[in-house]
Amino acid sequence: GDGPAWTRRRQPFQAPEDLSRPSGAPTVPYAELHCHSNFSFLDGASHPEELATEAARLGLDALAITDHNGFYGVVRFAEAAKAVGLATIFGAEITLQTTVAAHAPDPPGTHLVVIADGPSGYGRLSRALSIGHLAGEKGAPRFALSDIADTVAGHGWVLTGCRKGAVPAALADDGPAAARRELCQLLDAFGRERVLMELWDHGDPLDSARNDALSELAHREGVECVVTNNVHYAVPAQRKLATALAAVRARRSLADIDQWLPAAAGAHLRSGAEQARRFRRYPGV
Repeated sequence: GDGPAWTRRRQPFQAPEDLSRPSGAPTVPYAELHCHSNFSFLDGASHPEELATEAARLGLDALAITDHNGFYGVVRFAEAAKAVGLATIFGAEITLQTTVAAHAPDPPGTHLVVIADGPSGYGRLSRALSIGHLAGEKGAPRFALSDIADTVAGHGWVLTGCRKGAVPAALADDGPAAARRELCQLLDAFGRERVLMELWDHGDPLDSARNDALSELAHREGVECVVTNNVHYAVPAQRKLATALAAVRARRSLADIDQWLPAAAGAHLRSGAEQARRFRRYPGV
């Protein structure tokens, strides 16, 4: 095992013998670009190995690990992905903030998902992450959009992110005009061809309306749209574990944290066929 009392070396990953895909499932090319492992501390609920294995079982073309503010899980992810024949993508979900609210049920900060473009992009994103950690303190890095853009622009892609991304948050709080201003700021910083509008749906009643508005904004500004599932666990059954982790992070009971959590187990890996069916109202996404 991984325990230091047992060995100073982590045991090698053993790929499962049976990685058969669901019977009768059609193959639709798809790469999941927004996924958290349990190296996103008390946020992701699945080991990198579990995510790689489930992605391979579902027939995904590739999987991106985008843990919070670092590359902590990428070694274990890369080893497992190689063993199961899965292409890897490396990124991070960076939190742009100046203060930290300890144990908040919904921690503050604006999120920015950055995907590395090849080895040079990986190196530049690593440098941007290091700059942010050195500027802050343990557990409270300080990232500036300008520093990230200066370091990564031209060597990575930026996704507008989840509900805490600048564009979706501005849309929800202040409407389309505010969302457009935030999007234009990203376009100026990273370039139009390097910014992607992210659409996701976890079953919230407002998800469809938000996706419609984001898709329309992207069309007006000439920005491509991509679908993700903003994954926080490999399979639906791990939603209970994710809920418990959220309660531990906020130092609240399960009953107290419930109002802050999604109503359904939707943040898991999905096949390309399922994603194509769920987002068929957005042709070409």
